Amino acid sequence: MSLFRTQPIAELESESASSSGLNKSLSPSNLVSLGVGAVIGAGIFVITGTAAALYAGPAVVLSFMISGLGCLFAGLCYAEFASMIPIAGSAYTYAYATFGELVAWIIGWDLILEYLFASSTVAVGWSGHTQDFLAEFGLRLPAALRQAPVIYDSHRGFQPSGALFDLPAAAIVIFLTALLVIGIKESAAFNNVIVTVKVSVLLAVIAYGGWFLMGHHALAVANLTPFIPQNTGHFGEFGWSGVFKGAAVIFFAYIGFDAVSTTAQEARNPQRDMPIGILVSLGICVLIFVGVSFVLCGMAPYKELNNAAPVVYALQHIGAPLALRIFVEIAAIAGLSSVVLVMMMGQPRIFFSMARNGLLPPSFAKVHTRFRTPYITTILTGVVATIAAGLLPLSILGQLVSIGTLFAFVIVCIGIPVLRRTRPEVPRPFRTPWVPLVPILGAGICLAQMASLPGDTWLRLAIWMAIGLAIYFGYGRRHSKLRPSP
Repeated sequence: MSLFRTQPIAELESESASSSGLNKSLSPSNLVSLGVGAVIGAGIFVITGTAAALYAGPAVVLSFMISGLGCLFAGLCYAEFASMIPIAGSAYTYAYATFGELVAWIIGWDLILEYLFASSTVAVGWSGHTQDFLAEFGLRLPAALRQAPVIYDSHRGFQPSGALFDLPAAAIVIFLTALLVIGIKESAAFNNVIVTVKVSVLLAVIAYGGWFLMGHHALAVANLTPFIPQNTGHFGEFGWSGVFKGAAVIFFAYIGFDAVSTTAQEARNPQRDMPIGILVSLGICVLIFVGVSFVLCGMAPYKELNNAAPVVYALQHIGAPLALRIFVEIAAIAGLSSVVLVMMMGQPRIFFSMARNGLLPPSFAKVHTRFRTPYITTILTGVVATIAAGLLPLSILGQLVSIGTLFAFVIVCIGIPVLRRTRPEVPRPFRTPWVPLVPILGAGICLAQMASLPGDTWLRLAIWMAIGLAIYFGYGRRHSKLRPSP
């Protein structure tokens, strides 16, 4: 059997329609909410301040625009695939129909890296924010249960932290795993509430910040001038090079919109609704990111924003009401909760699609008879994510998520012009504009971001891929549905 044999799109859709068993209950608003829920999290509440203070200054606004443009190119490619192949599995399924089984397996294994460790990464961030919030009321966990037992330093390597386990991080993963097993509709409803809270609070920050800056024109001018600070003489430290380096850092704040495509088989009308969910959620997030970053730099000097809670710091700096600061902290916790939820929702559906193709054991494709969710893979994802969140440091998890996501984006962007040439007859309810320019720009920006990641992250990716290939040639290739019968 050829390693690059593709599965016909009509065959994929036929198998999906006949035996998925998943509950088709997601509306366009649910999909938009899932996208916003996945994207607006630690990025807007933390990375904004870091990028402004260290790289771009007030021009972090431009960094968000540039980074958002790169995500838009990838999002347009995802939207065409999602409308053309409305099947669970996201980039894995798209690669199966475009590049063949081996490339599909590599992407599927890569997506496992993205979603599995993304949920663990954000759970660790949720733990930190929650503990800080509770500490304001005098509530503290025992030191042994506050963080992972090791921390990682690029110079000294792994060092003991003195703790035993990150209990809050593990607890949020366990709670959301149970919610995801109960049902996609209930999970989406929970996510809708959280997204409403955090978007409302961020809009309140933008409105309050804008009102304050209009009444304090001199302060706004002082903090926003120069808009692009002069370069220090080192690449990436302010000036235009700093704007682009800031965009590279901020790119990871947008990670998550692609998770919408993993729920294609649970959408009511996926050909129409998937592009809406992907592109509208991405557009909303770009506008919120730009608005928050602008008022943030206007309210406080950008050099002072390199801290764990830059939005709260800026509000304190101008003497904003205590209630608004508390609401921002609540929104940060809620935002991180929804990111964990959507990432954990995406992972089991990758397993589900790979098992349906025979590349993983059949039990991975089982759907609960009552809840109609892929419960075995959801529980497996929850167990692994709980262990990773409780025991591994944030820095290691975050870098693995970044490189895995960018790799998937590159394959999706390249796949659009390839499939236009090899399968021109397939109906495309949504078509990516300006092909091949948009896919080339999307893949190029993502490759540039991958090149900026440190060498040890590439080494970990190589080790992860070696493990995946061993599983594929040891099990997947021998059990593939594309393998001819003896």
